[in-house]
Parts: sequence; C-alpha cells; structure tokens
Amino acid sequence: MTRNLDTALIRTFITVADKASMTAAANALHLTQGAVSQQIKRLEEVLGCGLFERDRRGLRLTRSGERLLGKGKRLLSLNDEIWAEMASNAVAGKVRLGVPYDLVGTMLEPVLKAYAGTYPQVEISLVCASSPELVAALVAGTIDLAIIEERVGPSAGECLVIDRLVWVGAKGGVARRKRPLPVSIVADTCAFRPAVLAALNEHGPEWRTVFENGNIDATTATVRSDLAVTTWLASTVPADLDILSADPELPALPNFSINLHLPRHGVGPAAREFAAHIREGLARRQQAA
Repeated sequence: MTRNLDTALIRTFITVADKASMTAAANALHLTQGAVSQQIKRLEEVLGCGLFERDRRGLRLTRSGERLLGKGKRLLSLNDEIWAEMASNAVAGKVRLGVPYDLVGTMLEPVLKAYAGTYPQVEISLVCASSPELVAALVAGTIDLAIIEERVGPSAGECLVIDRLVWVGAKGGVARRKRPLPVSIVADTCAFRPAVLAALNEHGPEWRTVFENGNIDATTATVRSDLAVTTWLASTVPADLDILSADPELPALPNFSINLHLPRHGVGPAAREFAAHIREGLARRQQAA
C-alpha cells in the first residue's frame, strides 16, 4: 500500500527540532503552540514512533527523530526546489523589503541574488533604514516585510540569526587605547545605540563621541582612519578591520537577533516567497559558518 508523507508535518517537525522548543517553532511558523503540538502528535501517530522527549534543557530528539531529521530536510529541500521551479512563472508583481544598512552588502547579498534569479518577474525595491525606522514603515504599510536588528528577547518577529555585538577598530590601531575613548556612533535611531551607551556609561572607560548621527559609510571611514572605534554585529565586520574582543577595558555588549517581521494583514505571493528565501538563505549561512 502506497503511503505519502505530509510535508507540512515534516516542516513543523524540522522547525521544532531546530528550535528545540514548541513555542519558538510556533512563532517561526506563525501557528499556535497547540497547533504545533497537534501536528507533531499526528506525525508520530503516522510513523508509529516518538520523535521527541523532554529533558531539563527542553526538547530532545529520540533516535527515531534523529533518523528522520536528515532525510526530512532533504525531502523539504527537494519539495521547495520543485515548487520554486514550477511556480516561478506564477510569482510576479512588486515586493518592498526593508533592511538595515549594515546587512545589505553582507549576509543578505546572496539571498537577494538568489531570489532575483528564481523570480525574475518580481520587481524588488530595497528600503534601507535603521531598525526602528523599518518597524514604523512596516506598520505604515510602506514596505512589505522587514529585517530588524533587536536585542535578544521577546519580539513580534521571527528570529533568524543571533549574532554578537562587538567592538571594532582599525588593524593595529591606537584609537582603542586613547582616553577618553573616541567612539563613532551612528544615527540616534540606530538599534545598537542604547545598548552601547548603557555599556559605556555603566562599565566603560571615560569616552567621547567623534561624531553623532552619521551614516554607516562615515562611521566606517573614521574607524579605518583610526580616529575612533565603533560597534557592529560580528558577521558584518569588514575583513580589513579588527574585532576588539581581547581588550578587557572595553565593556561587554549584548547579543542581538536578526528578526524577520511581516505585516499583520498578511503578505502576497511575492513577499511570501521572499520571506522563505530569507529564512533558507540565512539558515544555510549559519550551517556553513
């Protein structure tokens, strides 16, 4: 007798396995926790085996779950590849993506290229701004989806990546040793600014700003010229600059998450496929790192 697996159940299983949490998986899939739990139960009933067990750290895969995980990912990958190839001609229109300046030319560049190649009939518009400004734009309806940088914690968005906020300076530079410490701070709407100022004021050395409310290019120039230090996500630091993690005089900084935000009223096919490309692209990037 021929039996067919429900790929929706497999997708839910893989998301729960990756997140090690029913709640986190529910947020990622835009479902209720009860719906996720029911889908896992249905899959276990279909396969006739348990897939998860709970320990002190949360959910853990059983041996059956471990066997299913790798093959399930291959099944979904093929499913998504077929769907993208066969449905690409049906996806058209416009999609407006909001992105922070520091992510456009770094981790999102290959995702943008892949999406444009898969859906050539979609007109992509990029709106670059700070994360708080992008949240406002999404609420106002001037963009269709947004990538937002936020401190790790509760969020209305779907967490894609967690990254370290780090101090950055010129290679072999002396700005890091100057007192007061010269700090280049981007616009007052920057998502990192409150965390950086709090760290400096509470645990840092005496400091001063080189300039405020500048753009990211100007900040990069001041750091490359060894006029100041700044802060960036570790994955976005240019290769010709140094992460100053070994300097004990610089205060510790919190981790930030890169979250995908969708409008409350839902999205069209072009934006929905864009969101899927972003999820998969950043997941592959993390696995390769």
